[in-house]
Amino acid sequence: MDNLSVDPEQRPATRTSNLSLTRATLLGCSLLLLAIFLLTSGLLIYIALGQNREAEAHNRFDIDKALQVFDKSARSTVKDYAFWGDAYRHLHQSVDTDWAFGRQNLGSTLFSDLGFDGVFVLDPSNRPVYSLIEGRLQTAAPPDWLRDIPPQLLERARQSASSDEATSRFVDLQGTPALMAAAALTPGTDPTVEADNGPASVLVFVARLGPERLAALGQDFGVEQLHVGGTQADLPALRLPDAAGVLQWVPARPGQQLLVLVLPLLGIAGLVFALMTAFILRRATAAARAMDAHYNSLQASRWALAASEERFRDVAEAASDWIWELDGQLRFTYLSERFETITGLSRTTCLGRPVDEVLTSDQGPLSQWFKDHARRANAIVQCNYFAGDGQPRICRLSVREMEGRGYRGTASDITEEVEARRRIEYLSQHDALTGLANRSRMQEFIEGKLKATPTLEEPLLMLSIDLDRFKPVNDLLGHAAGDQVLNQVSQRLQQCLRSDDLVARIGGDEFVLVVAGMRSQDEVESLCRRLIERIEEPFQIAEHEVFISASIGIAMAPADAILAEELLRYADIALYEAKDAGRATWRFYAGDMNARIIERRQLESDLRHAIKHGELRLDFQPRYRIEGQRLAGAEALVRWQHPQRGLLGPDRFIHIAEETGLILPLSNWVLQHACEAAASWPEEVMISVNLSPTEFQRGHLVARVKAVLAETGLNPARLELELTESVMLDDAQGALVIMQGLKALGVRLLMDDFGTGYSSLSYLRSFPFDGLKIDRSFVGGLTASGGDHSIIQAIVGLGRALSLTVTAEGVETIDQLQALGAIRCDEAQGFYLNQPMDAQAIKALLGARDPAADTTPH
Repeated sequence: MDNLSVDPEQRPATRTSNLSLTRATLLGCSLLLLAIFLLTSGLLIYIALGQNREAEAHNRFDIDKALQVFDKSARSTVKDYAFWGDAYRHLHQSVDTDWAFGRQNLGSTLFSDLGFDGVFVLDPSNRPVYSLIEGRLQTAAPPDWLRDIPPQLLERARQSASSDEATSRFVDLQGTPALMAAAALTPGTDPTVEADNGPASVLVFVARLGPERLAALGQDFGVEQLHVGGTQADLPALRLPDAAGVLQWVPARPGQQLLVLVLPLLGIAGLVFALMTAFILRRATAAARAMDAHYNSLQASRWALAASEERFRDVAEAASDWIWELDGQLRFTYLSERFETITGLSRTTCLGRPVDEVLTSDQGPLSQWFKDHARRANAIVQCNYFAGDGQPRICRLSVREMEGRGYRGTASDITEEVEARRRIEYLSQHDALTGLANRSRMQEFIEGKLKATPTLEEPLLMLSIDLDRFKPVNDLLGHAAGDQVLNQVSQRLQQCLRSDDLVARIGGDEFVLVVAGMRSQDEVESLCRRLIERIEEPFQIAEHEVFISASIGIAMAPADAILAEELLRYADIALYEAKDAGRATWRFYAGDMNARIIERRQLESDLRHAIKHGELRLDFQPRYRIEGQRLAGAEALVRWQHPQRGLLGPDRFIHIAEETGLILPLSNWVLQHACEAAASWPEEVMISVNLSPTEFQRGHLVARVKAVLAETGLNPARLELELTESVMLDDAQGALVIMQGLKALGVRLLMDDFGTGYSSLSYLRSFPFDGLKIDRSFVGGLTASGGDHSIIQAIVGLGRALSLTVTAEGVETIDQLQALGAIRCDEAQGFYLNQPMDAQAIKALLGARDPAADTTPH
């Protein structure tokens, strides 16, 4: 104990030193806590500002995405119109203004429906030969518009014609940013038009980014007050490509609320902290004055050394890396304790071993790497090793040379980082849900196969597969169930192919198979049959058994195409034919399929023209009360008087109208003219109008019916709207809301084609129908004792039980009419009673009938 005693003369100095140390320590802790408090406040402000920046960056990304979508849509639209044989014939080889504007092939609908402010056709010498401004035909092309069309855009459009591509560019059009999309006029795939060898004319679509269009884009992508700007310094700005202008918007500020809520709380915490610090400082100072001063300077030095060593160990072991040292022979001389924690290896076993026995590198032996690279500043090398559990791991060594005494540095475990990077690379080539190849991987695979030059004897097959009846799975069981079905479908498809073939998922329920080595059509059809049979096997999803099918389109290289994009397009065309043929089947691509698509496009264009120029007409099918055979009403039937094809029934064009969106203007025309005609009929005669399921999805049906009733003055109780069961199949809840809105107007609702669906009874109980119409397939087989007689009798009984009017369609004989009367069916219509007649004939029929007497219609 003597050597630990302290000279009395040193005691005051020691007490003073202890007191100063205590005060300094407390002051340091206080400053540290104050720094932490200030750092917390600074981090809070940084996070708030970061949230604002992230919100602004998200808005900027959304705007850029909106412009890309807008650009892509414009290029796709101009390409559809430019790569068209009729457009090439009527706007390049000659200029037919009546074809383009009069028949609305390139008319005012491009402005009213698609929003293109300007449409121009420039001949090979860049002179305008056809011009539309805001849907109006211009006799002289406005120089202000043409001056802003860049010559480079026209040149790129002509150069891109060979690759079936359109081009676009943002420009400053009279002070307003605008998108110009251009494509060279070519015959496309129309075999009836022969292309000349001279320069091509160019079709240019112009869409200005005015306030309304920008507001709509901003609303679609959640961006507030998107506008053309650049003058408001406090708002973020996005410069359009090609120096076409600057867009600004009002960004979201989510960080402001965080600051308002949290900063006052931090202030209160800071005040409490200051009071506690002052109290602790006073108590610690008093305690320090009472401390024993028997520690000499040697012991204090030892304590300081121990504290320093302890701090080093704490820092070394608290770090996520482990520390190492190598001698001149590249043997491990030091490994921190974290080495065992992170690697699972023993330090004792590894110390003294050469670095090459513990770690390896893809760049060669580490001993050689150290000699070649370790002298550089910030030398880093990636290494591999096996952990204590035998699993391979990856680490990154940071190396520093110790002036000829060896090397030291740190090692970071980056296994998860490397695996994440590999996962990202995998996802860039594969579908995240099913693990199949995605479109990018499929493109690379096909191009590689095509480089091997397939032959007619051993062609390369592309099978485009689309699932049938898949949408109800998502609607009824949810998207999670749909994802399970897609996963099982992908597994079944892979099981049907060989390992060197490819299965890719390119859309929601769209798959593509790339197959080689099929030598005959029988082999291909056998594969298609096997694929469909496998997909049609039931899927067990939770407690449900799900049944779907598939349609397949087939294209072959080199017989059909030798380019990947064309091969996929032809397979899609064949798929469309398979679906049109009734689904659950397959079709090989044939040249006439493309011709049918061209004809369908022409029919669509003619129908658009017919709706606007009065080529439609209405016929009326009378409907009679069976008891007394009194006229009860008439059903409106639309016909199309085509100038070349003659009179067309609805079966020729209704499905085209539904697929192209023309069903809404067509339905408006039918509803308007039917109500106008019925307004002059006797009050007790009803008018029936058929509705398309598409109108329930996006047609604002209630508002349209209300407007027509108000305009024509027809009593709503005289209007009957006929709809089929498919309306409820697509969206039962949405359909119910719309039907309730129609009933609130006072109109009647009839279920058409009753008996052909699978759940009509449940719909009759749940939906507000006023009547039903028995499908003609039952009436055609009606006899006094047949099965159809019993079915119709049951339907009539069901209608009476639910207080519904029952109408039989397709009555063609007196026996059928008498049988319907015997089972007390309410109404009937058909050729026996009266054939469909035009407006003049129905007026004559109504004028000739005597309301006071029964009539027998024929």
